[in-house]
Amino acid sequence: MRKDRALTAQEVADILKIAKNTVYELAKRGEIKSYKVGRSLRFSPEDVEKYTSGGIQSGGPVQTSEKSKSKESFRDSFQFSPASYGEGFVICGQDLILDVLSNYIENHRSGVPTLRAHIGSYSSLTSLYYGKVQVASSHLWDGDSDTYNIPFVRRLVPGIPAVIIHLTKRTQGFYVQKGNPKNILEWEDLARKDIRIVNREKGAGSRVLLDENIRKLGIPGSSINGYYRENQSHVTVASSVARGEADVAVGDMKTSAQFNNLDFIPLKKERYELVVKKEDFHTAPIQAMIEILNSEEFQSEFRNIEGYDISEMGSIVAET
Repeated sequence: MRKDRALTAQEVADILKIAKNTVYELAKRGEIKSYKVGRSLRFSPEDVEKYTSGGIQSGGPVQTSEKSKSKESFRDSFQFSPASYGEGFVICGQDLILDVLSNYIENHRSGVPTLRAHIGSYSSLTSLYYGKVQVASSHLWDGDSDTYNIPFVRRLVPGIPAVIIHLTKRTQGFYVQKGNPKNILEWEDLARKDIRIVNREKGAGSRVLLDENIRKLGIPGSSINGYYRENQSHVTVASSVARGEADVAVGDMKTSAQFNNLDFIPLKKERYELVVKKEDFHTAPIQAMIEILNSEEFQSEFRNIEGYDISEMGSIVAET
């Protein structure tokens, strides 16, 4: 890779063997550093190399539109200080459906400037508990009860009444190389000596799904090649498999469609849900969010996208 010039989004896509739109998504989330030349994004070869080695991570809240007026200090301090609470209406989670939801909320008659924190389910719930955010998202599977989210909300947001709102169902499974040359079909295959995985970070819903399944099978993580190699999103682990750096990773079906050289092995239908404090439930932004989730206009954005089942979108799942 030449280091004496900037790379275009298409050149980065060609290097990483991903779609051009996926490069823009990675840049938006801060997973690949970028800068603007005129109206175009450019990337340094050094930053692309850092990305391929897992050196760049995402996490802090970012603006969802030009209407948002948050300061950079809020983004920098988010993960470390409760002072970030009250700086804006923050929605946690990594699915693009939440980016669309944030924009709808900002444009609603009762809307407020909305920030996005691209962090995993566990961190979302603990951030809600500590008062740093207003909306957490979760797709955490409890292997003992075979249920999603409710057990974790009770554990991670203890003593605080919460309301769980359904967003969508998604299919989780294995990203494998085209044609599945190593015939990876079930959780037990991850323990094979000829298999290399790339894992999600601790607390991500896909990581919890993997950990719960191998726990139930009695397979220690230390026996799985690549178990301790972690990346921060569905896109980054899928990209690692697409580049041949790993044989398998766990993620959602929708992301696999962005890679021409991947196959997807479906394993489980998961419930992806939003969690808010009950004391906030009747505030204008939360009520606007629920109205939007139940609207035909919003649901039509996702009805025909493979990988989303929105049949229960906007319904109240439980109160804790």
